[in-house]
Amino acid sequence: MNQTNLWTSAEHALKYLGKADQIPHRTEGEAVLLEHVPKTVKRILDLGTGDGRLLALLKIERPHVQSIALDFSPTMLEGARNRFARDTTVTVIEHNLEQSLPDLGFFDAVVSSFAIHHLINQRQRLLYTEIFNLLEPSGIFCNLEHVASPTPALHERFRAAIGIAHEPEDPSNKLLDVETQLLWFREIGFTDVDCYWKWLELALLIGVKPQ
Repeated sequence: MNQTNLWTSAEHALKYLGKADQIPHRTEGEAVLLEHVPKTVKRILDLGTGDGRLLALLKIERPHVQSIALDFSPTMLEGARNRFARDTTVTVIEHNLEQSLPDLGFFDAVVSSFAIHHLINQRQRLLYTEIFNLLEPSGIFCNLEHVASPTPALHERFRAAIGIAHEPEDPSNKLLDVETQLLWFREIGFTDVDCYWKWLELALLIGVKPQ
C-alpha cells in the first residue's frame, strides 16, 4: 500500500506553488465552488489549505467569516500564515489529515482543494465521515479534487495537458474515481451529492448535510 507523501518537503511544496496558477481550467472549478458556498456562512474549515489560496478566494465575498485552515506542510503553513497575518478571522493550524480531525467545533462549510487525494483510500472515507459529523445541518462540503481517470489513455491525456507527460508519477497521489467517492458521500448521509464540475482529472464533488 502506497503511503508516500512528499508534502513535508519544501522543494515539493514550492514546485507546486510555482505552477498552481498555470493548471488549466483550475479557476473554472474554483468559480463553481465559490458559487455553491452560501455568502451567509459563519464558519468555514479549509482542509489542506496550502498557502490559503482557496480560503482567500472565499473571503473576498465573505470577509467576516470565521475560518480555520489546516495543513501539515511547513512551507504551506508559512505561506498561509503570511497570507492571513493581518486577518484575525483566520486561524491556521498544523494538522496532518492522516490523523483524525481535532475538535474544532461545527462549521457551515468545509472545503478542500487538491489535498484529500494524498490520503490512502480508507482514510479518505473516514475523513468524509468526520466532515459530515462536524457540519451544521444544511452545511455544505465542497471538495475540488484530483481524481482518477477511467482509462490509462485519459490519464496520459491529463498529464500531457498539464505539462507533466515526461515526469514520473507523483507517489503522493492516491487517486480515486469520482463514482466511488460520490457513493461514499451518499452512504455517509450527504444529500444533493454530485460532481458539480469536471475537467479530465480535476473534479468538484459536493454534498450537503440534511437539516
